[in-house]
Amino acid sequence: MEANSKKNLIREIAAEFCDDEYLDHRVYSALAAVEWNGRRRELLRRLSEVERRHFDFWLKFAGRYRPSLKARLYPYLFAFLRLLFGATFAAKLLERGEDKAVERYKMALDLMEAPEDRKALESIIADEMEHEKEFIAQLDEAIVRYMSALVLGMADAIIEITGTHAGALGTTSSAIITGVVGLVVGVSAAISMASASYLQTKHETGRSPTVAALVTGVGYVVAAALMSLPYFIADNIYAAFAASLAVSVLLALMFTYQGSVYADRDFRSEFVQTVGLLLGVAALAYLLGDGLSAAFGIRSLIK
Repeated sequence: MEANSKKNLIREIAAEFCDDEYLDHRVYSALAAVEWNGRRRELLRRLSEVERRHFDFWLKFAGRYRPSLKARLYPYLFAFLRLLFGATFAAKLLERGEDKAVERYKMALDLMEAPEDRKALESIIADEMEHEKEFIAQLDEAIVRYMSALVLGMADAIIEITGTHAGALGTTSSAIITGVVGLVVGVSAAISMASASYLQTKHETGRSPTVAALVTGVGYVVAAALMSLPYFIADNIYAAFAASLAVSVLLALMFTYQGSVYADRDFRSEFVQTVGLLLGVAALAYLLGDGLSAAFGIRSLIK
């Protein structure tokens, strides 16, 4: 009776592991299909084959397998994410949570009786802990090397341009003027940030100072333009500010999440800190602009 109970338990967890490994196999296969770089494509195919071997191992215990809806749809989602953020982002995102999978595999190891099955599962655990991470580290995309430059430009832009708009909000009721001020400050600050990034990267190895400067500057200008756009669309300056603030939060969400995936950091705490800083700067800038406007009678001069 106990033997049957253990057998049923193994079959149950094997069915769950089958779905996980099949999903990973299909995702890596889809990523390889849309990868233009030959070396990265081969690495993704190797990862796909590793996951396929894992799937075959668990299928032996599950007996039968029918792919879940998640396993059928996720490959398309990750192929889309690869096109947006790169192969390294998609691969690292897929591998998040592998530590929990390793712990479950170690628990399943205690249920294995045949020596060959234990040895095969130990090899799978080694793959999950080391080999797959090594493959992903070898993807080596330029976007990863210059991610810090992009985050530097965008993070500085959302803080500085939000502060600029909030300060103008306390000074003028004109949405157009506020939008123009944001663009002028944005372009000027982008040049300054790009120059600083160039000088900083000159003392580093493995990165081009010119590329780092361009990434920082372009990231800053794009963020500033997106945040200033609502002021040229909406007539009401408060509605435009609310829309601009929403754009800022979305940009913070994007680069914070992307950075957390690349660096294996906690996304929620970093996002909360960024948004808190964003709102704090906006509030202080508004109070400063309103105070200066009242002191010098600026609002009566600028409509």
